[in-house]
Amino acid sequence: MPKMFWRILITASAAGGAFLLTSILDQDDGNIWQWVASIVIGSAALIVQFLIDFGERFEKVDTRFNEILAATTLFSQVDGSVLRSDEVTRLVLGYTKVRERGGDIVQAFAEKELGRLAKTMEGLGSGSADCPGENNEWLIDITDCVKMTLDATSTSVDREFWTNGSAERYLAAQEKAIKRRGVEIRRLFVVRDVDEVTPELRALCERHRRRGIEARIAVRSLMESSPRVDDFIVFDGELCFETKPDQESNPDRTWLSAEPDHIEDRVTQFAKLWAESERQAGPEPQPTVISGT
Repeated sequence: MPKMFWRILITASAAGGAFLLTSILDQDDGNIWQWVASIVIGSAALIVQFLIDFGERFEKVDTRFNEILAATTLFSQVDGSVLRSDEVTRLVLGYTKVRERGGDIVQAFAEKELGRLAKTMEGLGSGSADCPGENNEWLIDITDCVKMTLDATSTSVDREFWTNGSAERYLAAQEKAIKRRGVEIRRLFVVRDVDEVTPELRALCERHRRRGIEARIAVRSLMESSPRVDDFIVFDGELCFETKPDQESNPDRTWLSAEPDHIEDRVTQFAKLWAESERQAGPEPQPTVISGT
């Protein structure tokens, strides 16, 4: 109604102004051209308003069409990718509901979570992603996805991890991967000197073995080159999970890499360390056979 009111007002003003102007210019009150001019100018003003309104509506339709086209293209790419399109749809619908019903704090939190997810997706798309501190949720989620192998080193950087609640969840996820999907898991506990091979560390290894994990201890000082060993996990030979330490050797950053060259380096390094741990352990003791007399 306000827009229609202004249209009528502008049209009437244009027609009235045209009639007044022609009356001043031509004093003959019976001249029909006064009415013709006012009608024509008033009609032209009305048509111009409708054309302007049509242009605005067309721009909105064109913008909306481009948005729909972009969304259609995006979802067609999702359908053709390895990602499940229904999960993407759930994400979009969930975020829409938050925008419609959530309070300010809920919307702010949703924006932050969506931004974190977008950053992770962008990173993985380019070959690597990272986040500050330890990300145990990444660790457990990837373990739930592994299908064939999991090779891991454990250094002093993550030694405290095995004493908290996340470690039990992680071990449970590994045990499930072994029993349900036949995943082969090897873990190498790396220490600097023989003095660090404590009863607690041996008990930790045994705790892993009870879960079906092949666990060993390797002493760097007994190796020929005494190499530096980082804390890393290689999943299926395709994705590497690494914990980066700070200056005090505490977990500072979690890094994911899918770069083929980096993965190959880690696979080669683990193979050498595993062989070294086997050499340090020596031959397995053979059972003693007592012959009867």
